[in-house]
This record gives sequence, structure tokens and C-alpha cells, in this order.
Amino acid sequence: MLDATTRSGGTATASPRATAAELTVPLPPAPATGFAARCARLLLSPWSRLSLLVLLLLTAASLMLAFEPQRLLTDGWPARLGGTAAVVAYAVAYGVCTVAFVPRPLLNLAAGALFGSQLGLGAALGGTVLGAGLAFCLGRALGQEALRPLLRGRWLKAADDQLSRHGFRSMLAARLFPGIPFAASNYCAAVSRMGLPPFLLATALGSVPNTAAYVVAGARASTPTSPAFLIALACIAVPGLVGAVVAWRKRHQLRGR
Repeated sequence: MLDATTRSGGTATASPRATAAELTVPLPPAPATGFAARCARLLLSPWSRLSLLVLLLLTAASLMLAFEPQRLLTDGWPARLGGTAAVVAYAVAYGVCTVAFVPRPLLNLAAGALFGSQLGLGAALGGTVLGAGLAFCLGRALGQEALRPLLRGRWLKAADDQLSRHGFRSMLAARLFPGIPFAASNYCAAVSRMGLPPFLLATALGSVPNTAAYVVAGARASTPTSPAFLIALACIAVPGLVGAVVAWRKRHQLRGR
């Protein structure tokens, strides 16, 4: 009996068993349809992750209101560590507190009072970038997929397009403009298609003027008549006033349309 080729050198003839084996295509495994698989899909769905994000933020804000751990920062606890460790500890605590919606001006003033102008500015900027990065990553991982389909209004689409296409420039302007809330800009950037590196760089650069003004004011609070303190107050008050005027004019322009 001849197998694959004839003994006389004829053409190769595949056996029926070999042909059937070669033509057999492995089928992909059927998707799991059990109770555990349904629970996993439900827990990993966009709206479940968004609910988890809201729950985490509400819990963090409630804990901050109930226990006021920011008092550890303003009462001088990190400074007791001494040296670089104190600055790093303050920056980490600062970042966590901003995610839980603790106002940054309070933390900036405390940084200046605890560490002085130079180290205080380093601690405050480090905490600012860390807090912004944490909020961005949380919003991107837990909220972006659920919230992006809701960007249907003209203003929402325009803001999303601006952040997605001109992320660094837009975020830099948002950090420099004093009227835009820190937490809101973090989560708006997370929902957009803006990348993390330009977001962090724009946050670091754009936060310098306002943060420095508060830190210097906190460092010179014991001498309220000193030129440094008065200049810092002016740097805080003037941008805030300009921001309020611009917001007021924009509001009336929108009402007139």
C-alpha cells in the first residue's frame, strides 16, 4: 500500500487522515458565561469603575472633614522629622490631601511657614504635581470610559477638543489662571485624550507663580510689613481680581447670547 508518494516516483498523494488533520482549525475558546464571569464583567464595566471613583473621592473628602489630618501639616508635624525627610513627607501628604479636596492655598501657606521660602516652594510644588498625577491617573483609569460618551454639548466638546489637541498649552493656561479649580482641571484633563507627561509638565510650570506667592506669604507671615510679604500678597490678590473680572464678563457675554 502506497503512503504519501508512489514507489514509481509519481505524484504525492495525501492520505485521508493527514488531510483531515491538516484542515482541522482550532476554534477559539467559548467565552465564559458563568456567574463569576458575569460578576467580573459587571465590576469592570465603565459605570462600575466610575461609581468606585465617586465612592473613593467621597470617602476621602469625608475622612478629611471628620479627622482633619491636614492639621498635622499646619501644626508642624513634618518639620519634626528634620531635613530632606520632612520636605518629602510634606510633599507626599500634600499630594494626598489635594486628591481629597483640601484647599491648596492652606497647604502652600503652611509649607512656607514650616520650611521657609525655598524648601517650602519645593515641597509645595512636589505635592502639587504628585496630587495632580494621582487625580489624573484615577480619573483616567476609573472615569474616562464612562464619561467620554457624555461629552455631547457644544462647550463640553470644545473643551475636550482643546485639551486633547493642545493639552500642554491648555493646561498651562489653566494652571496660570487663578479662577479654575485645581481638582476640576485634573479630572477634566483625565477624561480628555491628553497625555500624562504634558499634563504633569504643564502643572509643574504653571503652578509656580501662584504657589510661590502663597509660600512666600506663609514664610513672611510673622513680618506682615516686610516688602516680600506685601509683594506676595499683591501677587495673590491681583491675579484673583483679574480672574474674577474675566469670569464676570464671560458670564454676561454668555447670558447675552
